[in-house]
Formats: sequence, structure tokens, C-alpha cells
Amino acid sequence: MRILVFLLFSAIFLGKLQAQENLRFGFQVSPSFSRMHTTDPGIHPAGTNLGLKMGILGEYYFRENYALSGGIGFFFNTGGTLLYDKSGTYWPGTGLDTLPAQVRLKYNLQYLEIPFGLKMRTREFGYLRYFLEPGISLAIRTRANGHISGPGLSNQDNAINISNELNALLLTVGIGGGVEYSINDSLSLIGGLFFRSGFT
Repeated sequence: MRILVFLLFSAIFLGKLQAQENLRFGFQVSPSFSRMHTTDPGIHPAGTNLGLKMGILGEYYFRENYALSGGIGFFFNTGGTLLYDKSGTYWPGTGLDTLPAQVRLKYNLQYLEIPFGLKMRTREFGYLRYFLEPGISLAIRTRANGHISGPGLSNQDNAINISNELNALLLTVGIGGGVEYSINDSLSLIGGLFFRSGFT
């Protein structure tokens, strides 16, 4: 409910700003696929999370086809699953006992995300423009739940709070590209593919 109220007030605010010629604003709703990995040879990626990104995006055009982009939004159900070859205490902050070998730990994470980028687009071909957009993102963790499964473990339906096991901030760097379809002078539909990698 709080997210819907946030988006509603943002829409009213952005409607007033949209009148400035160099500024463009819009809403983002997009699926995401995320996975986790590590440099430890005894821990392996073992699953992908299907998530959702929702938010407000803005672009400031300092030249006709070059813009600084930014925004604010929510990133739901990011994370992934890791498989551990050896037994150990992997989430000590939760008070769990030693877990057996071949245990799977699934991370379900939620972030408040603030992306920044440089958007470069082509001239218009009919109703279409193509773009490339490198960027970085700062994300603040708002929720972190985990699930455990493995040999000799009963199926754990209840989520475990694993906030103490993770950094509160996530920094990512990435690049994306896609196409912009112009409906009229003030409205466009944008689709594309983006790849991002976290380094905190």
C-alpha cells in the first residue's frame, strides 16, 4: 500500500515537472532474473530468483540524444540460491546450528534502488530510436529473508530473517540497451535488456 501511495504522489509531482523541455519522466515495471556467486570453490550457484522492479525514472537531456538518467524504485525478490559442499555454520547471526553438507541456502532480498546512468540514443527512424545506457546503482536493503533445504532437513516453509548476514548497501555497475517507440511528442514506450553486477 505504501508503494502505491508513493507512486501516486510521484505521478502528480512529475506531471508538473514534465513541462520542462529537457526533462522526461516515466514509470518502470520490469521483470528481473538474479543469481549469486562466490569465489569459494566449495560454494556453487544453485538457483535463480525471478524478481520485479518498479519505480520512477527521469532523464535530463543536455544534448538532443544524450541524457543523464536517474530515478528511485523498489527491487523485489532479488538474490539466488547457493549450494554448500561442506557442513558449517553459514548464517551465524540467525542462531542456527551447524548445517549439513550439500545444504542449499536461498536468499530473497528487497532493495530501495537509486540508479544513475548516461543514456545515448540514435536519431529517430520512423517512430523508433535505439539507445545504449551504461550506469551504476546504489541500493539500500529493506528486507532480507532466507530459506534452507538439503539432505536430512525438514522442508522449511517459514522465512528466516537474515538481515544480519548481509551488507545494508549494494552497489552495482552495468550496461543496457534497447528501443524507444514514440507514440506522440510527449509519450513513448521503452523496452530493453540490462545486465548488472553487484560488487559489495
